[in-house]
Amino acid sequence: MASAQNSGNGPRQPTAWLNPTMDRRTLLGGGLAFAAGALPLFYSIPAIAGPKRGGHVRLGIGDGHTTDSLDPTTTENSYMDILNHSVRSYLAEIGPDGKAVPELAESWEATNGARKWAFRLRKGVEFHNGKTLTADDVVGSIEAHRSADSKSGGRPLLAGIQKLYADGKDLVVFELNDGNADFPYILTDYHFVIVPVADGHLDTSGVGSGAYVLEQFVPGISAKLKRHPNFFRSDRGWFDSGELLAIRDPAARSNALAAGEIDIMHDLPPKLASLVQQNGDLVVESVPGSAHCTLPMRSGSEPFGNNDVRLALKYAIDRKAIVKTILYGQGTIGNDHPVSPGMPYWADLPQREHDPERARHHLKKAGLSSLSIELQTAEAAFAGATDTSLLFQEQAKASGIEIKVKRVADDGYWSNTWNKAPFCIALWAARPTPDMILSTAYASGVAWNESEFSNATFDKLLVAARSELDETKRANMYREMQMILSDEGNTLVPFFANHVFARSRKIDHGPVSSSAPIDGNRAMERWWYA
Repeated sequence: MASAQNSGNGPRQPTAWLNPTMDRRTLLGGGLAFAAGALPLFYSIPAIAGPKRGGHVRLGIGDGHTTDSLDPTTTENSYMDILNHSVRSYLAEIGPDGKAVPELAESWEATNGARKWAFRLRKGVEFHNGKTLTADDVVGSIEAHRSADSKSGGRPLLAGIQKLYADGKDLVVFELNDGNADFPYILTDYHFVIVPVADGHLDTSGVGSGAYVLEQFVPGISAKLKRHPNFFRSDRGWFDSGELLAIRDPAARSNALAAGEIDIMHDLPPKLASLVQQNGDLVVESVPGSAHCTLPMRSGSEPFGNNDVRLALKYAIDRKAIVKTILYGQGTIGNDHPVSPGMPYWADLPQREHDPERARHHLKKAGLSSLSIELQTAEAAFAGATDTSLLFQEQAKASGIEIKVKRVADDGYWSNTWNKAPFCIALWAARPTPDMILSTAYASGVAWNESEFSNATFDKLLVAARSELDETKRANMYREMQMILSDEGNTLVPFFANHVFARSRKIDHGPVSSSAPIDGNRAMERWWYA
């Protein structure tokens, strides 16, 4: 998912925003140059000494399940996301300034109105098993997510590809049905790791071309890594070795950090931030992003097929109180669509407020004098999910709505509850462009459409906006899509949250990416011992 990254993952990772201004992409000559503005941080970055090699680092990650798999088409949570970014590589990555930049690709070029994209690969990239990267590996890795029987959450993002092929050993060509100005950003999605391919079969053993070699993996518990001696970058992979530890309980993670049992804490709940900050040996950091909480109301389950019922719930929630209480102010209120104010094409729509009287009005229109529904929740969704659910329960009473909060098991939440329960809670990880989140979670029929939302006008706009190169027209299309979701959608989006994490002062880093938690999930690759 969504973490569905998990936590994600398709979704997830707690995070909030600041309201930066993002420059849009500009069309240059025959190709497209991307210039998305950088997102400001909530903390200042002091002058740092240069990175150095050495040491063993331990990351405490607030996710991970016994059902986790090294097959990249099954990635659905933050633990696997971080592991993939540590041992595997992508064609492109999101840098600290918000731009898509080459990773395994050396460069790319768009032609034919952004319908054809050619990616030139770096030469001499070596997988952990000694195999040299070729264009066939890239083609096979991406095709695994496109196949008709693939259950990959990233499959909808690749629906616009008409043809994908290798042109020699070092060139990969994507031919699209329509122009897509965001295409390199799509290939940064955490699903699309590049792994060795032989005879059309993916190597799903954990072999990659990343900064670290996977030595041991126990799903839901830990992974042990060592530096890849032939990593293709000299400016990454500073640690000698590391461990990724699944510590889902946030108090246990913060205690482990304070005790020196881990060096980096992923996903620090805001309510613990001030306590952790009191320890002079630790540093708390908060970075704006576009991760957001969702409360999907599946349209195939009664009474959520009725839009007046959905609107009643949207007016019954007090978003400001939730941001203040659950996020300790480190976030912003949502407006029932997934485009944050820090993203391109955010529409400044009238903000829906807490209004019990109006909620009762919509219940009456639905033929109801009151409403009783069950909301399934677990801390696996995000730290604070249960408190958010209970607070919503109290707020809804004034609107004549009884919310029965059902706490379910953390382990397996994303496979057993999310995307199945009629009403549950989730947190979607940040996406760099509106098209990526809208195509993944709101297009009709896609695997991670957690609310079963379907709207023909929305679907047409989504396809049209993707290929529209006129910025004004494109902005108007995204505005209309946000309006449809806010007014008719099946998902309640109460807030966007910051990426909040902590580290030992013994660990240092440069500018941090806001594309995902702990430096775009690349702390293992980019950070070092001070």
